[in-house]
Amino acid sequence: MSPRILVAGIGNIFFGDDAFGVEAARRLSLEAWSEGVRVVDFGIRGLDLAYALLEPYELAILVDATQQGGVPGTLYVIEPEAAGPQPGEPAACTVEMHGMNPWKVLQMAAALGGPLPRVLVVGCEPTPLVDPDDMQMGLSAPVQNALDETVRIVQSLVANHQSQIPAAPAVTGH
Repeated sequence: MSPRILVAGIGNIFFGDDAFGVEAARRLSLEAWSEGVRVVDFGIRGLDLAYALLEPYELAILVDATQQGGVPGTLYVIEPEAAGPQPGEPAACTVEMHGMNPWKVLQMAAALGGPLPRVLVVGCEPTPLVDPDDMQMGLSAPVQNALDETVRIVQSLVANHQSQIPAAPAVTGH
């Protein structure tokens, strides 16, 4: 059986809380998953993720730091429009070599022509960097503290999706 659910960690380990998705993917990879669930740390490899989204997945869960204006460590589950730009973003598809924007990756995957799976983003509000141009290793305390709940949320999303899939008919021998 090929994987039906992709869980993709996204982020840059050199920019503090941007590493949230990478660390979440590391933790999620330690969990026992049913057949058909694939957990991958994509880091900043947006093109690789775009091509992975073209595989025959039914659901893709992207785990990433996302600024929504909340308190650092706040978790969100967002269902983006796959082909449309994020508000205020140009519609052009560009590849970022040192970062990854999930909405741009979805645009790129849609532009490549394949049908996309249902996509959910499990996002965590990052603590703003003092200087966005400075490198910073490690997660802030609020984001670090959100990782256990992130694992539970992803497990719940996977279980919910799997519970909606009709069971294959039993094959009996004569």
